[in-house]
Amino acid sequence: MTIRKALWLLGFMAMGLASAQPKVVSGYENGKPGGTLTMALSSAPQTLFYYGAIDSAIQTLANQMFDGLIEYNYKTYQIEPALAASWTITGESKVYTFKLRKGVKWSDGRDLTADDVVFTYTQIVANPEAKGGDAGNFAGVKIEKVDAGTVRFTLPKPAPAFIHYMRLPIMPKHKLVSFSQEGGKKPGDINNAWPTNVDPDEVVGTGPFKLQSYTAGQKVTLVKNPNYWKRDADGTPLPYLDRLEFLIIPDSQAQVAQFLAGNIGQLNISGTDFPTLKQREVQGAPIKVVQFRALFGSPPHLAFNYDDKNPELAALFRKTEFRRAIQSAVNRKRIIDDVYNGLAELPGNGVAPVSEWYYDTTKLLGTYDLAAANAALDKLGLKKGADGIRLLPSGKPLEFTLTYGSNSSTFTAIATIIQNDLKAIGVKANLQGVLAANLLSTGRGKDWDAIILGFGDQPDPELRTPIWKPGGDLYYWHQSTQPTTPGGQPQFSNFLPWEKEIYDLWEKAASTTNFTQRKALYDRWQAIFAREAMVIMIAKAYAVGAVSTKYGNYIYSLGVIPGYNPVTIMYQK
Repeated sequence: MTIRKALWLLGFMAMGLASAQPKVVSGYENGKPGGTLTMALSSAPQTLFYYGAIDSAIQTLANQMFDGLIEYNYKTYQIEPALAASWTITGESKVYTFKLRKGVKWSDGRDLTADDVVFTYTQIVANPEAKGGDAGNFAGVKIEKVDAGTVRFTLPKPAPAFIHYMRLPIMPKHKLVSFSQEGGKKPGDINNAWPTNVDPDEVVGTGPFKLQSYTAGQKVTLVKNPNYWKRDADGTPLPYLDRLEFLIIPDSQAQVAQFLAGNIGQLNISGTDFPTLKQREVQGAPIKVVQFRALFGSPPHLAFNYDDKNPELAALFRKTEFRRAIQSAVNRKRIIDDVYNGLAELPGNGVAPVSEWYYDTTKLLGTYDLAAANAALDKLGLKKGADGIRLLPSGKPLEFTLTYGSNSSTFTAIATIIQNDLKAIGVKANLQGVLAANLLSTGRGKDWDAIILGFGDQPDPELRTPIWKPGGDLYYWHQSTQPTTPGGQPQFSNFLPWEKEIYDLWEKAASTTNFTQRKALYDRWQAIFAREAMVIMIAKAYAVGAVSTKYGNYIYSLGVIPGYNPVTIMYQK
């Protein structure tokens, strides 16, 4: 190489660095590059395409492979720039304009551009056929490319929570356009992208890691993305770790055993496992166990199928008096003490107790009172038979199937306690275990009576619209309120009166920009939720985690949401 050419290359490289906008992550230990972290997945991924399924496994993996326009601070949860270096909100809070971070590349070396962002939101997120999309919250939103580095979203009305939707993972247009409507395919074909047997080189992202391999049902391996756009305070490229390995271990107790054996380096646990691990830590094991009141996490609830295939059960499950009677029979204190070992608290109604949006409905929830529950069921005319089991109007026993996650020690224990308490008031619950990963798909099906399931809390109620707003995609306990076609209007004729009241509250709150007024609307919703026992909230677990002491920068104070695990700054000592 000639001196002239060498000098030209150096100058070119310097110009490239000057035009790039790496994000500096500070406030943590400066780690050293290298090493591997092994973690656990409770189920095998159904797909390697984030928007192709509602699946906790791919959400966990996607968080390491993809980024959104914004992200949350690891410690404070404040919104920060990510793929967007900056943004403005104008036009009476209806116009959001994002400037993309310069120099960001996909893991295959291609430049990230506004085309990728527009493609992600128009062809995937706003596509009502995308299983993991969010079309409802993008209805009427105009999404346009201003220039190669600028994207504009114009909303039909103000939406104060809209900025949070900018956390959704941005996807590579050059790899996915062939599966999209823009590429000539049907809307539902987007779900066929990146099946689990895809060539790993096709799965391209901007996140800290990229896919190396997937051994079906056993292990997913991610390796460091050399094009990642974050640096530490010393300028060292992140992530520090070279490799992430996810072992697929469905059973929670087996996960703990693998952690104690040193085969897993970090594990999110429940209060059920806390004493065992904490005792090992005190005895000198090279582990650290932490616990915090959590913003994130999925508090379990008990839901009844308002559209049960048994008409008598469906009619009963729709009665507030019945659900409140059952609510009085749920011994939350025992569950908190015995199942979570005290590392949980009374739940909110759709909002975490530590959230600024929380409204205290403790008095409306009532207390554990079997006498009150029995009296309420007596008042409904559900008399006990000779065997102590109450009878339906037809004379058949009041019994139903209670579905729970059999590979979760927490859900198994909760189901057993509830079964025993219901027996004490003359209600027979027959336990039916399924894999925890299949609970949501079971609930969204038709063939179930009652189920124990959990949905993750978020910092703004609006982010849970598909769950708690009647007619939403995840409003699974009353599916006859859902639209008959994707993206259509809810079936208002099937709404119960209090469901219409909740629907109207959510409609108004979605465009109310004044915090005080908006909170009053969500307070009212939480009060109705509690009064009607829409579903029966059970407990809000603390965030409990364990990590090997050979790793530094372990952050877990916010608790877990699907995929939220800031391993980017973790390093192997």
